[in-house]
Order: sequence, then structure tokens, then C-alpha cells
Amino acid sequence: MRSRERLTFTVHDDVPRDDGRIVDAGLGEANAAAAPLHEVRPLSCFARTAAGQLVGGVVGRTWGSCCEVRQLWVEPAHRRAGIRTSLVRELERHAEARGCRTFYVETFSFQAPDFYRALGYRAELVIDGYAPDIRKYTMIRRSAARAS
Repeated sequence: MRSRERLTFTVHDDVPRDDGRIVDAGLGEANAAAAPLHEVRPLSCFARTAAGQLVGGVVGRTWGSCCEVRQLWVEPAHRRAGIRTSLVRELERHAEARGCRTFYVETFSFQAPDFYRALGYRAELVIDGYAPDIRKYTMIRRSAARAS
């Protein structure tokens, strides 16, 4: 076993760019050695007006039989028209075609937990303490669809 060198520890209110890159690279190497991360595939769906203006989108990724919804946004003037639901369902449909059966999302209490509940997602993890009355939810929906 290697003898323990005398180390110094520094704490920062930001992430020094070069140090952050070294940590990212080291973690990336360790993760790549442990798991087939090259199989992670991006997936997205966007809503546009007839003139081509982007009014909403969902960005996610798939890996194995799991699909993560990472970002969902609809322009305020187009909200409450079912666009969010259509975006998520299209993303899920394409993910199912890739063999996904588990869908998950992280959302805060001020974002969309009720929306995801209405789509069949259940809160599997709830974390309090971000700010007064704010919670973070990890929500999951499992599909009965068979992988093709």
C-alpha cells in the first residue's frame, strides 16, 4: 500500500476550471471502465408552429431499458394546450421503440410533479431542504410495453 502523502485541502465557492476538468476527466475514465456508457443515446422531441418557431421541447436520453427525461419546456403563450403531454408521450414512444420500459425524471415542487403524476409517474424519492417548502422529486413510470 502506498504511503499517505501530506495533502492540503482547499474549498472554493466556485469550481476552478482546470481542476473541474481534471475531476470530470478522471470520473469519466472510471465510469467508462465500469459501464458501457457508449450505449447512452440522446433523444429529443420539439414542437414548432407552422412558421417553424420552436415553442416547446423535451430532451432526454436512453440507456438499456431506461429513459430519462432531462428537460421539458413550453413557451408560456403555448402552455395549457396539451403540448407538454404530447412532447413527453412522443419521447416515451420513441424510447419504447428502443426497448425502454422504465421512464424517470427529476423535478422540483415548483416545477411539474403534478404534471408527471397525471402521466402515471410516481415519486420514488422526495428530498426536502433546498429552500423553504421546496422539494426535489425523482419520479418513475414503468411501461408494460414489450421491448422489440
